[in-house]
Amino acid sequence: MRKTYNDTFSKIGFSNFGFMHPDDESKNEEYIERIKQAKTVFFTGGDQNNICKKLNNSPINTVLRERYYNDKDFMVAGTSAGAMCMPEIIIIEAENGEAIIDNDIQLGKGLGLLNNSIVDTHFVHRGRFGRLAHAVLKNEELFGLGLGEDTALLIENGSRATCKGSGMVIVISAKEVIQTNVETADKHHPIYAENLKVHLLTDGCVINLSEGIMEKENVKRRNK
Repeated sequence: MRKTYNDTFSKIGFSNFGFMHPDDESKNEEYIERIKQAKTVFFTGGDQNNICKKLNNSPINTVLRERYYNDKDFMVAGTSAGAMCMPEIIIIEAENGEAIIDNDIQLGKGLGLLNNSIVDTHFVHRGRFGRLAHAVLKNEELFGLGLGEDTALLIENGSRATCKGSGMVIVISAKEVIQTNVETADKHHPIYAENLKVHLLTDGCVINLSEGIMEKENVKRRNK
């Protein structure tokens, strides 16, 4: 994996980058100093639960959060599990069945860099609509962000999100659900929901994650 990222970053013109491995706690001081000097911290894929377990309540995550919230020129990015670990609440494990079944999803504590969303990745290719819908039905105040392949969501100031790439981002909202049995269903019983809302974002689309509203001027400009 290191060779892949070395080759990729070099190919697109980056020269000043390095690698950090949170498993090696002996290098915490070095890593903290690197984060203080960095413009961007990028999380690779793997296991989002493992990433969060290693970093939550660590001095590395403390300085990461401080820079993220206080430095407008600092960016945190991630791919696959590295993107899924960003919110306060993450999907640890879930089934991708034809129906949403009670008790088939496990949620956990993320890095806490996003407080309005839950993120899922490989969303379209791996058929993950059901599990993200289940997650937001259990957390109706949050948006579900399903990232497709070759697609990113650039989030500025914690709420203004711009879709980038050749695929799409699916935004799921349970804020206006009229009825659902997500809290009352018996174990292994399917979940239903009325008025679950879905937005489709493609390259250039912008959505406000505080309100769940797409920018109309941006949509008009794309349609010209």
